[in-house]
Amino acid sequence: MPSLRDIRRRIGSVKSTQQITKAMKMVAAAKLRRAQEAITKARPYATLLEQSLNRIASRAGTDETAAHPLLDSRPVKKVELVVITSDRGLAGGFNSNVVRRAQRFLVENADTYEEISVSTIGRKGRDSLKARKVVTRKDYTGVHAQLSFEKAHEIAGELSERFLSGEVDAVFLLFNEFKSAIAQVVRLKQFLPVETAPAEGTASVDFLYEPSRSELLADIVPRHLDVQVWRALLDSAASEHGARMTAMEAATKNAAEMIGALSLQYNRARQAYITKELSEIVSGAESLK
Repeated sequence: MPSLRDIRRRIGSVKSTQQITKAMKMVAAAKLRRAQEAITKARPYATLLEQSLNRIASRAGTDETAAHPLLDSRPVKKVELVVITSDRGLAGGFNSNVVRRAQRFLVENADTYEEISVSTIGRKGRDSLKARKVVTRKDYTGVHAQLSFEKAHEIAGELSERFLSGEVDAVFLLFNEFKSAIAQVVRLKQFLPVETAPAEGTASVDFLYEPSRSELLADIVPRHLDVQVWRALLDSAASEHGARMTAMEAATKNAAEMIGALSLQYNRARQAYITKELSEIVSGAESLK
């Protein structure tokens, strides 16, 4: 049975941990508010840009669509999977869910594609895949440290160049999509070639374009890719802070329950110790009679 001193030390240790988890929860909540505002503001623009692209591409002829190679679908033999995780842990299943989905993608498509290359954004995903003997082509470092649209533009540009040069035939993004502070969904999205769907309510009539439709596609498609990477990074950041806040809240509650259980154990041990002392005193007094 542990001594009273050991129990007191354990209670002090758990209280210290509780203070840390409580502070981390507050920090994550503050960061979540900012990240949630950022993704909320980015989504309408990304949605309207995608709708505009669909409207223009759906009215484009075969020659005009083929004029932009990023819209051109070809037999898929080589693909690249971009895994987006965080640089830090203590966020529940935020990182492990993405890594497991990446592993499942590799296993399920091992016979479908001739080659699957993996790139990572986030140290946790890189380390987890490395521990699982998954060879990564490139690790985009320093992205989460100072999240900016310029970095999203660089990543989108580098992936587009690989697609245009024929190094890969398709690119997929794997990330946590932010739903709420307590809900994140792992999403696998095709990034290249750009998928377009007929816009709802598309009339049979066409418009006059100035500049030409092909020039509009040349401007909108790269912009759309930049925004898609930016949106995925913002979704991942908001999901990370939400997952960490939830995990730290659960840890704080568990620490409170542990402190209660240890306090009860301490009181019982102390009561038993006092009872034993009283029994020894009474026994000593009786022996002197």
